[in-house]
This record gives sequence, structure tokens and C-alpha cells, in this order.
Amino acid sequence: MDLVAAVRLFIAEKPSVARAIAEELGVTAHERGALVCHDDVVTWCFGHMLEQAEPDEYTSPDTPRGANGKKRWREEDLPIIPDRWISRPRAEAREQLAVIGRWLKKATHIINAGDPDREGQLLIDELLEHFIVTRPVSRYWVNAVDSVSVRRGLAALQPNGVYSGFGAAARARARADWLIGMNLSRAYTLRAQRGGARTLLTVGRVQTPTLALVVMRDREIESFKPSAYQTLTAEVGHVNGAFLARWMPAAKQPGLDSEGRLVDPAIATAIVARVKGQRGQISSYNEETKSQAPPLPMSLADITAKASATFGYSADEVLGACQALYETHKLTTYPRTDAQYLPESQHADAPAVLGAIGKHLPALAELAHRVDPARKSKAWDDTKVTAHHAIIPTMHQGDHAPLSEIEGRLYELIARTYLAQFLPSFEYLATTIEVTIQGERFRARGRRALAIGWRESLREEDETPDETEDELAPDAQALPSVRPGDPVKCGNVRLKSQKTKPPPYYTDGTLLRAMQNIHKVVTDSELKRLLRDGDGIGTPATRAQIIKDLKRREFLESHGKKIRSSATGRALVDAIPQAVRDPSLTALYERVLKNIEQGNATLDDFIAKQEAFIREEVSRVKLLSGPVSGIPGAEPSSLHKCMNCGKPLARRTVKGAKRRFWGCTGYPDCRQNYADINGKPNYESQKERVHGPT
Repeated sequence: MDLVAAVRLFIAEKPSVARAIAEELGVTAHERGALVCHDDVVTWCFGHMLEQAEPDEYTSPDTPRGANGKKRWREEDLPIIPDRWISRPRAEAREQLAVIGRWLKKATHIINAGDPDREGQLLIDELLEHFIVTRPVSRYWVNAVDSVSVRRGLAALQPNGVYSGFGAAARARARADWLIGMNLSRAYTLRAQRGGARTLLTVGRVQTPTLALVVMRDREIESFKPSAYQTLTAEVGHVNGAFLARWMPAAKQPGLDSEGRLVDPAIATAIVARVKGQRGQISSYNEETKSQAPPLPMSLADITAKASATFGYSADEVLGACQALYETHKLTTYPRTDAQYLPESQHADAPAVLGAIGKHLPALAELAHRVDPARKSKAWDDTKVTAHHAIIPTMHQGDHAPLSEIEGRLYELIARTYLAQFLPSFEYLATTIEVTIQGERFRARGRRALAIGWRESLREEDETPDETEDELAPDAQALPSVRPGDPVKCGNVRLKSQKTKPPPYYTDGTLLRAMQNIHKVVTDSELKRLLRDGDGIGTPATRAQIIKDLKRREFLESHGKKIRSSATGRALVDAIPQAVRDPSLTALYERVLKNIEQGNATLDDFIAKQEAFIREEVSRVKLLSGPVSGIPGAEPSSLHKCMNCGKPLARRTVKGAKRRFWGCTGYPDCRQNYADINGKPNYESQKERVHGPT
């Protein structure tokens, strides 16, 4: 290529997006780390090419270093608050960064082709700042990498400044996370060391409230005390057929708990004796035709919840499969979204998308051909679409690598939900009968399908009877045609004693959903109102990784599909302040980030508030003394003393192993360790040394 010629340079977030763009522009030459397309050049990143500097770059040069060359953690260095934030090239990105830098020098116009979200905006913006780029910059913002979507994106470039708020919000999030993570993780780990523990206690702006959600749920389950209640089901005889009806308490019925359940067995027995074998009459009959619109297309949280409940997949596995469907196979749109609506302009793509579904899923080909592409569900709504839209199939019909089991299952789930948008509403006849027998009221409900509609595509979504409703759940019985005043006779009455149940343990899917819909676990009415729009904890791009990290750090444990908190996880939640672990406050941080994204708040004001909080919290932690209750190995022994300094020893377990040892509670000033023999320190052996975090 003529180095003097004008160069329009596209910088994509990842190679796959770069290839998709280059294919539409027309590749004329392959360069190292770039593709030449006539007068255009497409290069790429591998995610973030720059990273925030480590605390070592901000602390005193006099801080002593450990054996690994890094500065030791010291309380006198806290809080660590940069006067000027430093970013460094990632070691593995230096070669590609040099390629980007060389092309930037030749470019006359730059196109930011980061992913269509906050991080994608910042990822390229920080490169432009790093290389001090002053030339014009445009923004390529596309939610899919199929050829049609790419062509549309290339024809609709916007000034990069239109999206500057997204980059500022991402930067604010990164700096807030750094301030909280680096400072409070060190503060609480050092505090634990003062009490004799050598456990690394990591604290995060999103991680910690997520952990707190699980801890709260686990403790709610453990402290739950089931209470017994009674249900009465009458077998009612009518000339047109028999049916079952559930007893309904009167307005001032004695023997009920606060939830309206009958808890007095004597009253239940008396009601059975009073109505069994007695005559009564139909007091009311209502028959109503109802319809149900198809469910909205799926967000990442929807897919994760469904896949976790149905197949037992983890949030991380679902995200990886969705990413592959989008990036590798080009079969679905951008996955890291919490949206459930679609741009109205995409409705015209329906015939092509339906054709692609039919090709990739032969079992659905007939249905995809038969649905009405002109039908427009409520999913297409521009007023409810922001940076992203729901995850749907693309129009891509080209050859692709075979899908893995999880990829195939998720693609079918996404496709079936999309197909449902072009099918009629589900229609059914809802019937309610009320019966009065000896002054006692009984109610029966029934539902009969009239038109299956969208459920032809999503049959597995049919409601299943609730355990507390057993045989009287909707659709469980066919009710006869009756009229008010008709005589009936009560046959047998089933008296069943049941017990209330605790809430279920979290799974990957339900925990991710709880992070998104955090308002459902917030009790404060004003905060609930503020959070109802779904700000949540974290973002679709980070939630799965947060759950994965909590498991890796052994704060959470997997028990089949269930997720439970570990002893260390609980101790950490108990040790940190409400302001850090409270999910509602963390969700409010996300609201501020959204305001920054929209230009209604500033990065500097947000960070100033975070800095003030960090200074206050670090000062508080420094004043605390004693062990962190519940941290394994934190309790020092009053029987065994360190021969080096005389302080108590604590018996600990080597992380990742079953070996035990005794360590001095004077760490890090005293690093003496002793082997464990039959539960006692072996003063003759001082070979084992286990170093704390540096």
C-alpha cells in the first residue's frame, strides 16, 4: 500500500469482528496484525490492550519488597489513591499495540469498532489517548457480525464523540473498582493477619454484594423454621360432572396465620365433619376467554436462568457458548445484553432470519416457513431499545463449524423464542366455580386451551402445577358447565397437612437473575422504586465472571446446581461494612454510571466521592483489632508461642492442600513457621515458610 495515500483505519475490539468488517470492505492484502482493504485498513485488539498500573507504582519507593520483587502490603501505605492515573500496555499486547501505533501514524481517519457497550467504547478510546490521536474519529456500533449487519453498520457511522459518555462510564467503573478492590482487599487482609490469619480477603464493588446475596439466602434457609398448615379439598358432585374445590377462608376466619393459611388442626377437622356428605349449591360461575402474548426475546440473564434450570449449565458456560454463537458461528447477535426488545427497523429482516433458522434447525424448518413474518409482536419497540437489543438469531446462512451440545441447545432456545414473535397469542378459557356448603366456601379453577398460538414454538414453557396447589393448579382439571344456584353434594374432603418451605438455594441462573433484578431483594420502598428499572449489580458483560471468581476464591461453593457460601465467604461478609456489601447501594453506583453514560453526571465527581469513602473506610479498618471471626486459622493459640518473637502461634492449612502448619501471628514482621505434628508445632523443624500476599 502507498504509505502516502489516505488511510481510513478501523480498530476492532477482537480479530473476529475485524475479519467480518474486512470481508465486507474487500481484503486486498494481508499485513502482520492488519488487513488491507483497498484504501482502508482493519486492525484489531485482543480485548483491553492497556491495564491500570499496579499499586506498587503509587506507593512509597521506600516500601520493602518481598521475594517475588513486589512491594509488601503495609498499612502505612493505605489508602492508595492516585494523583494521576497510570495505564500500561499489557505484556501480551505489546506486539499488536505496536502494529496499531504504526497504522495510526498513517491514518487520516480512524473508526472505533469496539463492541457496542461501555467497555468497547473505552477499549478503543484509551488507545487513541495512549497514542495522542488528534485526527477525526468515527464510531462503528453494531450488535451482530453477520454480513448484513456489518454492511448496515458501515453505512451508518457516527461521530465517536456521540458515545463518549459510554467510555467515561466504563472508566469510572474501572477506577472505582480499582480503589475499592486494591485498598479494601489490602486493608481487610492485613487486619486478618494482625489477628493471626493469612487468608487473602478480596473485596470488590460488585463481588462483595453478590457474595452477600448468597450469604443472606443461606442464612435465611438455615434459620427457617417450617410451620404446619392445613388444606382442605372437597370432592363436589354436580349433575354435569364432579370436580375438586379448595376451601376458602372467610374474612374473619379464626385459626389463620399472617399469610391467610389455616394453622389450627382442630378447626380444619371441624370443617371436614361439617361439610362431608352435605348438600350445597353453586354460588358463582365465571367463564372468561383470555389471551397471552408471546414472551419477549431473551436477554443474557433469561438464557442463563433457563439453561441453568434446565441443563445445569453455569453462568460462565452460558456466556462462553453465547459468545461463540455470536463471534465464531455468527448465528446470534451480541450476547452481553440485558435488553429484551428489538429495534423496529429489524422487523423487516424477519423473512431472512426465519430462513436462517430453518436451515440451521431442520426440526423447526416447517414452523419457520409457516409463521407469519408480517406479524409484529410488542418486542419491536424503539422506545425501549438503548445501546443493545435482545439476543436473536442472525440472517447468516453460510457454512459454520458444528455446534457443541451447549451451543446447539442455546441456539435452539433463542430461535424458538424468536419464532414465537410471529405466532398468534395463546388463547384459553379460564373458568372459576365457587360453591357454598354449610356456610363454608370452596373454589375450583380450570383452564382449557382454545388456540395454542406461540406455545407451538415454546411448548416447554407451559405452566406446571405449583406444589402448593397440587391437583387444583390451572389446566389440572376440566370443569363442568354449571349455573349459580345449581345443587351440589360434597363427597369426601381431603384434609392435608403441609409445611411451609424455605426459599431455594441460589443456582448460577437464579443468582445472575438476582444480580440483575436486585430491587426484588431490597426492602426499602424508595430504593426498590429506584432500582425497579433493572440497573442491578454489575453488567451483562461481568456478572458471569464475578460468580466464577467467587467460586475460584472459595467464597462460594457449588453443590450440584446449588450455590452456597463457604465459611470464609461468610466471615468476609460479616467483617466488611454495610456500605460495601449492601446490594442496593452498589446498584445505585450503577445508576450513577448510567448518568455518566448519558452525560448527566461527571467522572470526576463520581471518583471524588469514591475516594472520600475509601479514606474513611481504611481509617476505620486500621483501628480494628483482634481476629476476623470465622476466618479459618485466624484464632491464635494461647498454648503455643513463637520461639522467635514470643507471640502466639495459629494453626493453619496450606491452601489447596491438606497439610497443616503453625504460623506466627506476628506476621509479616515475624515470618516464623513450624511444621504440625499431631496438632502441635514442631519446634525442631523450621523449614516450612508460607508467605502472605505481597
